[in-house]
Amino acid sequence: MAQRGKKYTNSAALRDVTKLYTLDEALELALKGKYAKFDESVDIAMRLGVDPRHADQMIRSSMVLPNGTGKTQRVLVFAKGEKVQEALDAGADYAGSDEYVAKIQGGWLEFDKTIATPDMMGTVGKIGKILGPRNLMPNAKLGTVTFEVAKVVQDMKAGKIDFKVDKAGVLHAMMGRASFGSQKLRENILAFIEKIIHLKPSSSKGVYLRSVSISTTMGPGLKLDPVEVRGMIKGA
Repeated sequence: MAQRGKKYTNSAALRDVTKLYTLDEALELALKGKYAKFDESVDIAMRLGVDPRHADQMIRSSMVLPNGTGKTQRVLVFAKGEKVQEALDAGADYAGSDEYVAKIQGGWLEFDKTIATPDMMGTVGKIGKILGPRNLMPNAKLGTVTFEVAKVVQDMKAGKIDFKVDKAGVLHAMMGRASFGSQKLRENILAFIEKIIHLKPSSSKGVYLRSVSISTTMGPGLKLDPVEVRGMIKGA
């Protein structure tokens, strides 16, 4: 078993591993126990009652959190003609076509998100083996293959997150920074859980929201009471 540092141990001592916390209790403990010198992220992990091996139970989507994530996203848009300037005017860090494909083929990867207009996907496909494994490939299902580049760029800059359930039926996502404070984090978390509940596949049987936990970057996980959290979502 890996040996934990003193600061982590002190933070973990604040929690009761047998208890399911309310969201407010968990946020209070998470923020109280943070100890890193940098502004830690606050993350959520959810285990869902789905079997991702079945296509109709794959949970994959994106959303803009009410208060963003606190993370600056460097956005690259693959486009040509007037769409290049449209992307730059909307806040994209980079926009262009073949020149960026060549740069990436040469090893350049100084960006966090990509968008492509549909007419550029043939060109972008040339670097699919580079972008794909890094989860940087534009994807129509996530709304990043579109002619509405300005809107998508603005959403990304505002804190849009992409998420996908893994093979074990678990979702991980960043909900913001510790510096946000409990209220803004609470708003982000509830909005995210509401989105996940609304994405429940009709073929999913039994308990859907099986477990939920939150943690800071360096801190231990705090288990939430799924029933209490679900009760906070309107129409759930």
